[in-house]
Amino acid sequence: MYQPVTPAIAEKLAAIVGSKNLIYQDEEKLENYSRDEVAEKEYARMPEVVVKPNSAQEVSAVMKLANDANIPVTPRGAGTGLSGGAVAAHGGILLSVENMNRILEVDLDNLMVVVEPGVVTNEINETLKEHGLFFAGYPMSLQSCFVGGNVAENAGGGRAIKYGVTGRYILGLEVVLPDGEIVQFGGKRVKDVTGYNMVQLLVGSEGTLGIFTKIIIKLLPLPTTKIDLLALFPDVETAINVVPRIMTEGRLVPTGIEFMDRLSISTTHDYLGEKMPYPETNAALLIELDGSSAQQLRDDALAVSEILTENGAMEVYAAETPDTQEKIWKVRRNIAEAFKAISPVQSLEDIVVPIARIPDLMPVLAELQQKYDVLIPCYGHAGDGNLHATVVKKTETDINVWRETLPRLLEELYQKVFALGGTISGEHGIGYKRKSYLPLVLSEAEIALMKKIKLAFDPKNILNPGKIFDLT
Repeated sequence: MYQPVTPAIAEKLAAIVGSKNLIYQDEEKLENYSRDEVAEKEYARMPEVVVKPNSAQEVSAVMKLANDANIPVTPRGAGTGLSGGAVAAHGGILLSVENMNRILEVDLDNLMVVVEPGVVTNEINETLKEHGLFFAGYPMSLQSCFVGGNVAENAGGGRAIKYGVTGRYILGLEVVLPDGEIVQFGGKRVKDVTGYNMVQLLVGSEGTLGIFTKIIIKLLPLPTTKIDLLALFPDVETAINVVPRIMTEGRLVPTGIEFMDRLSISTTHDYLGEKMPYPETNAALLIELDGSSAQQLRDDALAVSEILTENGAMEVYAAETPDTQEKIWKVRRNIAEAFKAISPVQSLEDIVVPIARIPDLMPVLAELQQKYDVLIPCYGHAGDGNLHATVVKKTETDINVWRETLPRLLEELYQKVFALGGTISGEHGIGYKRKSYLPLVLSEAEIALMKKIKLAFDPKNILNPGKIFDLT
């Protein structure tokens, strides 16, 4: 049984972080920390107190106090997550890293950067730009998210096909454990097989094993030029079948390959007040190429365009300038807003299937749309099989009917995705939102082992409890 945050505990917390970095008994301010980007209000939870430490030592002191008093602690970055992972499911202390927002070191000799968890991810690359370097593993929401949250979720994005996801670039972590101990895992070492790989265990652990206070990130040379291609196809199968050919026949790896189904394309064109250039389009691919040689990139783009055309693309548009690139990305960037305009009540999903099974997924989505009388646009990262199949409530559907049927729809969707060799999340995480569905895709043995790991780090289960799975 967890203990409440009493006025006496709040005073002790204020002594650690300073009274200006504590929010207590102020419902309006606490409410700002009660949710992340999950639309469903039922996943919101009010913390009892918010603390904003300024250092690893202050984080450690907060955790020691919480561990001794048996009070749950929820770490939080920018609150841009899509799984309820940064929501205080059991109340208690919400620990925001927003004040720990410094880029501590740009190490040009080792091609690494050392940052605190509250740094906005985009600021890292803005700082590195003048050195001709970049952090390649960032997600698509880099302008709003904190790097600590990216690491906690092992965030991905549209460029994972070439550059991989966040975890590929994390070489070291300073971590405060649930009992308050400060531990350094990894370091500025590209190769390290000394014992278990604790860094990669902590990456993607969703704030359940420790709180990151310092992050060491490997850097790459910044590409100097980019070309985007928009290819329109008559059907999904033709579009997806060409994806591996780009790499096998073109002998190159695109930065990213984004997919959009017809419902996503047509709805977004209507939202933007534009006409579809090819009304018979039932699928589209957005292909991004980058590099350091403008001429080589043009040659690569021409080769990819020929492969697309030879394999069924009705039209291929190329964009080299920022203006033309924004024009062909406009639809993809506005899909989410287009469906929010139709209905703000929706469930943004994050399913993953093997790339070749994407065409098999489309009939599943069509069947579920009809069976449950909802809209399910499908778009996302064709290059890695990670698709955002968003379940959208129709305006005429009663909200109580929606709440009753959505869990059944999601269970059926997840079961069929699993049958296709897929799983329920590729980049958003399990968190609070998907934990009840975890047994659909992981065995009892896998979940039991994860629980043992959790208890080894956190015997009292005070750090971000109620996420990924429940401990009894």
